[in-house]
Amino acid sequence: MSKLTTATKRVLVGRPFRSDSLGHTLLPKRIALPVFASDPMSSVAYAPEEIFLVLSVAGLSAYVYAPWIGLMVAVVLAIVVASYRQNVHAYPSGGGDFEVATTNLGPTAGLIVGSALLVDYVLTVAVSIASAASNIGSAIPFVATHKVLFAVAAIVILTAMNLRGIRESGTAFAIPAYAFLIGMFGMLGWGLIRVYVLGDTVRAESADFELIAEDHHMVGLAFVFLLARAFSSGSAALTGVEAISNGVPAFRKPKSRNAATTLLMLGIIAITLFIGMIMLARKIGAVIAEHPATQLAGAPEGYQQKTLVAQIAHAVFSEFPIGFYFVTGVTALILVLAANTAFNGFPVLGSVLAQHRYLPRQLHTRGDRLAFSNGILFLSMGAMAFVVAFGAEVTQLIQLYIIGVFVSFTLSQTGMLRHWTRLLRTETDPLQRSKMKRSRVINALGLAATGTVLVIVLVTKFFAGAWIAIATMAAIFGLMKLIRRHYDTVARELDETEWDGVLPSRTHSIVLVSKLHLPTKRAIAYARATRPDTLEAITVNVDEPDTRKLVREWERSDISVPLKVIESPYREITKPVVDYVKRVRKDAPRDVVTVFIPEYVVGRWWEQLLHNQSALRLKGRLLFEPGVMVTSVPWQLSSSAKARGGEVVNAPGAIRRGFGDGS
Repeated sequence: MSKLTTATKRVLVGRPFRSDSLGHTLLPKRIALPVFASDPMSSVAYAPEEIFLVLSVAGLSAYVYAPWIGLMVAVVLAIVVASYRQNVHAYPSGGGDFEVATTNLGPTAGLIVGSALLVDYVLTVAVSIASAASNIGSAIPFVATHKVLFAVAAIVILTAMNLRGIRESGTAFAIPAYAFLIGMFGMLGWGLIRVYVLGDTVRAESADFELIAEDHHMVGLAFVFLLARAFSSGSAALTGVEAISNGVPAFRKPKSRNAATTLLMLGIIAITLFIGMIMLARKIGAVIAEHPATQLAGAPEGYQQKTLVAQIAHAVFSEFPIGFYFVTGVTALILVLAANTAFNGFPVLGSVLAQHRYLPRQLHTRGDRLAFSNGILFLSMGAMAFVVAFGAEVTQLIQLYIIGVFVSFTLSQTGMLRHWTRLLRTETDPLQRSKMKRSRVINALGLAATGTVLVIVLVTKFFAGAWIAIATMAAIFGLMKLIRRHYDTVARELDETEWDGVLPSRTHSIVLVSKLHLPTKRAIAYARATRPDTLEAITVNVDEPDTRKLVREWERSDISVPLKVIESPYREITKPVVDYVKRVRKDAPRDVVTVFIPEYVVGRWWEQLLHNQSALRLKGRLLFEPGVMVTSVPWQLSSSAKARGGEVVNAPGAIRRGFGDGS
């Protein structure tokens, strides 16, 4: 069973890497861009669409505000990118927003950022995969009707790829990421050339549909609220920017400069695609309804609304269907791979939090392939839970989205302001002071922009579902507090309690006996080798004939160790043994009692169910008794030798009995 498990793991994950080969997994910029920036780049596939979907509530006339909302989102994105370029230079260790907030605002602020980002990374995977399912569903109806199944399968595949290691997964993701960029820039470029240069009539398939407003009388504050909600939904384009600041250690040297350059490239690409999508969608008259069944008048019966990307691609490549399928295909693929941003950010953040004792220590260590395997598995399970719970519907998941990332944005920029202010108090070099003041201005703009967006998002999305994300963040925050309290308590108990250095007065060894066979004899021999002051064997009388037979065999044997029979009127084994050990301890409190338990070592999982169950229960109870040591004495059965690929040679059982080397 063990060999099969290991072989399967090697096929799926690959051969293990040595710790000293970690440097070979570092990423050049051309690979780091698709690894860390695929999420914000791919968000242009759904963020512009979300703006149109929200505005559709007020009818087609509200679409006139889409370019202005898109421009506002682009300005905020540019400010955030510029702000995070300061972050990666100031804090290149990989702690990202958590480190910035903890260092400058205190551990509570850092923990708020950590809990917010953990939730946001999970939702990044869920939203990206759900959007991929919608885009593929625009071309393949089967996927549209089985989105949850597709999404779960995609998360499983993505998990397996990331378990193979960051560099290997990055190389695998680079090709589709760059194919997406070629497809999107090609579609937007050719579309704009056809419209503005060649003068072609390019119309979306939905251009002639009438969009029925859900509220014909939306004016005043209600309409302003609608615009704010559209802006908050479009702000999904900003997610993933912080992942680069968390992943600086994964870059090649010079790490900070390469990370800052990657951020700049990300900002230029994302803003260009985002604005281009909105402008071209308006030019070709694309219509996207939040409720197509009731809002689209003039649509043919059974009409399946395509995504905004699919509508633009269909219109631009009306005479070149291969272009349509290529764009929709690579868009769906990049949306699946966009979750990779979270698969790289979540495990690194989890490792940092575990290092600070806010999460279990298992999240801190790397796996066979030098990836944070446990963090990857936690992320995938959380994302699958959200996908199943919300039916892989982007419009529902988007309401939970971006709350966490803007909480971290805002606290991070506040921390950076304090960082530069603190350094300016002691810096005397005019050139350095000038650079610090410029960085502080940039981070101040970042704070103003992200803080404003956070307020808008909270107001417009709270009752639409954002409260679920906030409640989840609060629960994770409380859980991490409890974990830290537990680790601190254990550390105090282990470090502050002084050992008096007094050795036990005597050692009292007890060997548990069920039958007089080779495992029992070996346990007695091992107990004797420890040279205890007192050595005895005990058996529990649960079956009178068997106990009498054992006593007779014991008396006829050459074993000089006395055998005590413990009565058990209720046929229990664990309680009588524990009670007997307690009596021994009570009679001699300064003695150490060592209990030797013979155990079988088997090679098949079903054999484990047939053996050692009493020993397992007994060990579980004895471990809680002070002054009691529990020692397992293993006896390897033949199946254990076969399981490890060995053979029993010459005298059967020679090795497991401890006699010679079996030759």
